[in-house]
Amino acid sequence: MSIVVDAHQDIAYNSLKYGRDYRRSALVARTHEPAGTPSATIGLPESIAGRVAVICATLFVAPAESDWTPTGNEKTYSNPQEAYTYASEQLDYYDRLADESDRITVIKTAADLDSVVATWSADTPVHLRKQGLVVLMEGADPIVEPRQFEEWYARGVRIVGTAWQRTRYSGGTGAPGGLTALGRELLDVMASFGALLDVSHMAEKSFYEACDHYEGPIFASHSNPRKFCETDRHLSDDMIRILAERDGVMGTVLYNRFLSNTWKRGNPKGDITLKVVADVIDHVCQVTGSAAHVGIGSDFDGGFGSEMIPLELDTVGDLLVIGKVLRERGFSDADVDAVLSGNMLRKIRAALPG
Repeated sequence: MSIVVDAHQDIAYNSLKYGRDYRRSALVARTHEPAGTPSATIGLPESIAGRVAVICATLFVAPAESDWTPTGNEKTYSNPQEAYTYASEQLDYYDRLADESDRITVIKTAADLDSVVATWSADTPVHLRKQGLVVLMEGADPIVEPRQFEEWYARGVRIVGTAWQRTRYSGGTGAPGGLTALGRELLDVMASFGALLDVSHMAEKSFYEACDHYEGPIFASHSNPRKFCETDRHLSDDMIRILAERDGVMGTVLYNRFLSNTWKRGNPKGDITLKVVADVIDHVCQVTGSAAHVGIGSDFDGGFGSEMIPLELDTVGDLLVIGKVLRERGFSDADVDAVLSGNMLRKIRAALPG
């Protein structure tokens, strides 16, 4: 039976912002939160039930000077040291999860990855299945200077995206521009460790420069085709082709606003169905010529909740349903498995030491 690899979940961010305990069900979390809070979609019980075996778990801190409106207990940063401190708190959260739960492993090596995936074999009892977290830094400002990436790597960070909006390292969403001198230096340091570069949120010029400059593995953890959401947050068909030429994979974002040029917050959830998700995935396959360059990067719970994801989805436990919709579209079982897990496993494994 298939497993799911989700290339982008904001687990620690949501825990520290809303006080959500990831080990608790998302449905239970909803009962403890005030009206108006986006309905939780992530929780370990739903993940295990839905066969979500591996997650790229983010370190995300927003800059104080941005168009982001902080809510809850969210911290924002005004300088690199603050970014470092707040991202460190999130990394500490993942370490505590792994220390306190025998169901969670922070994946740092290929052996760790293989050990987690092995627990999802058909003959393994459900209570022995484990989930692996691969730490992804979204926006590189917590790296105080390029050489300091060595510290983050030693602590378990295996994936870095240079941008969210603009950072000291590159242009980003809503902030056009290329790699900075610091950005090029950071990419060289990351490449020396074989880290996975996440090009999601990079400004277009930064994207092209990174794809040309970076010698290590590349993917887009959570980006959709611009055909479905025409903004600089997403990838043009040419960018998708360039990513595929680097053997990259892009994770489909399951946020209705990023699946439609017309859907807005407040619109009915049911306006977007998994048919649209299948359309997005199929589009990437058509542009790249195969099913080898697309996967899932849900972005749960990245500032939105269950009310803002496709009709058939309520929690992370429903992600396997995407496979059913793809099979109905005519995808082979092998291609469905590639989309649900295989493609992302390939890129993650490429970034892990033995």
